[in-house]
Amino acid sequence: MRPAEQNYSKTRRLKNQIKAVVTNPYNVIVLIAIILLTYLIVFPLVDMLSTTFELSQRDLRSVRGGVAGEFTFYYWQRLLASDLTWSMLVRPLLNSLLVGACVSVCAIVIGAVLAWLMVRSDLPFKPFFSLAVIIPYMIPSWVKSQAWLSMFKTPRLGGAPGFIASMLTSMGISNESIEAILGPIAYGPLAVIIVLSLHYYAYTYLLVSGALNSINSELEEMGEIQGASKTLILRKITLPLVLPAMLSGVILTFSKAIGTFGVINYLGSPAGFRTLSSELYSNIRSLNTQTGFAMAILMIAIASLAVFVNQKIIGTRRSYATIGGKGGRSMPIGLHGWKPVITVILFIFFIFAIIMPVIILVVESCMLKEGTYSLANFTLHYWIGDGDPNIMEGVPGIFKNSNFLNSLKNSLMLTFVNGIFGTIIGQILGYICAKGRGTFHGKLVEQLVFIPYLIPSVAFGGIYLSMFSKPQTLFGVTLLPPLYGTFALLTITSVVKHLPFASRAGTSNMLQISGELEEAATIEGAGFFKRFIKIVFPLSKGGFLSGFMLIFVSIMKELDLIILLMTPTTSTLPYLAFQYQNQNSPQASDCVAIVMFSIVFLVYALANIFGDADLASSMGG
Repeated sequence: MRPAEQNYSKTRRLKNQIKAVVTNPYNVIVLIAIILLTYLIVFPLVDMLSTTFELSQRDLRSVRGGVAGEFTFYYWQRLLASDLTWSMLVRPLLNSLLVGACVSVCAIVIGAVLAWLMVRSDLPFKPFFSLAVIIPYMIPSWVKSQAWLSMFKTPRLGGAPGFIASMLTSMGISNESIEAILGPIAYGPLAVIIVLSLHYYAYTYLLVSGALNSINSELEEMGEIQGASKTLILRKITLPLVLPAMLSGVILTFSKAIGTFGVINYLGSPAGFRTLSSELYSNIRSLNTQTGFAMAILMIAIASLAVFVNQKIIGTRRSYATIGGKGGRSMPIGLHGWKPVITVILFIFFIFAIIMPVIILVVESCMLKEGTYSLANFTLHYWIGDGDPNIMEGVPGIFKNSNFLNSLKNSLMLTFVNGIFGTIIGQILGYICAKGRGTFHGKLVEQLVFIPYLIPSVAFGGIYLSMFSKPQTLFGVTLLPPLYGTFALLTITSVVKHLPFASRAGTSNMLQISGELEEAATIEGAGFFKRFIKIVFPLSKGGFLSGFMLIFVSIMKELDLIILLMTPTTSTLPYLAFQYQNQNSPQASDCVAIVMFSIVFLVYALANIFGDADLASSMGG
């Protein structure tokens, strides 16, 4: 063959290869996914970083000869090396690390112990405990904060006594003594750590219980046959096997705890206990955007470092094969004489961690005046009352309040729209990650999807507020108008922020579908979309419902993410409750919180009854 013919043949083959790649629907979907993820995740992150180096118009007086929009280190210098560094950065940072570390330790202990009892022991009433253990995930942490204040607050900071303070007052104890006893408990770091620990232990429980379920109990039985004590078996066999899951639980909890805002606002700020998240919110809310974004960059760096350390520890530890070709079995370990004691302790724990907060909220929502626990003070005014100028500035009960009805409608729309779109996108991204495992594009999509998890929710909302408050253009063509104050902005922000969970649930779901089914359909001549609609989607509908439930529950109780995006027309139930609380109307806030929790629990129960959806498995996935 002549050289010219050889070159022509090579060129033709190359064109055919390019054509095959371009016309392959899977490759097109991967390309679109990478472009959209880059636009919605990478660009905002880069924009946030670049904003911290741009001089704002309002700070021209502070920078001699400065020009608005020019490059500057002013905000980083102000944050890292100025007279304000201690109050603005160091002290909030230390408080954030304190909360993150303490909550991680407490949550890992509670979650791991509960997981072992549920999976490995002969604990009675397991069906009840299995449901009760994940209910804290359905109750927002800021709602628990409201219940905590209703129980422990004192008149000095709370404006009215809580239940315990009222009881102590009726016993003749002075206000000074009550303040000395309950003050450190009601507000400050101790209250924040306890409330967050009782919320985030669910993550550790789900991860560790999933790991324990995959381990053959014969390993522990062999140790028992050899005469090892239960303590030795737990320390030398069980603990090393579930250590990766526990470390993942620590990182998940730590990252969430250092970025939380709602609990800090309720329990920390009144006592002057501020963290990076509360400082970040204050700065962005007061239009000190550059300083707020600089704080967000530091929080992302801390979370990234924690994830990196976690991966290094898991990557260097010795691996153990725990699933073999033989069928595994799990024999419960007897608690013997400890069984009634542990059962009673668990009942007490769940009463105080779950039942009591709900009861407290219900009781306080029916109290005309805070701190007065007489029967004459109980009323349904905050539920169904007409407007009274002497009560809550004439605002009627929530069921007669147009603001509540608007917030309820917005919350339901937001959760259902995001649940559907988020789950569909999550399944598609999960399909890409599952089918592309080990490939460059699979790893790239997986890494891009993980980025929103590292960004604190308040900062993420601030980024999208900054990004979409102006028109989105490309080569001078307007692609999107300004979205501030629109339902579309809430939807985009919520979907992208929850992509790490939606895609993870989708990946776990797609990995369970054998590739042989698609291969057989391909041999029969079925195209990509036909295979996806006829095979992949029907087989993934169980995981679709689980992913929908995960997003639904997360967004229904979301406050930190959307608090900066709210307007009167787009208000949601969490934001309305937040407003009532800040307006010294805790009873109305309790009413809204109860309605919100009831919706979440009802939808979860219906999904399990009719769809066999398992929120626990989707969270653990």
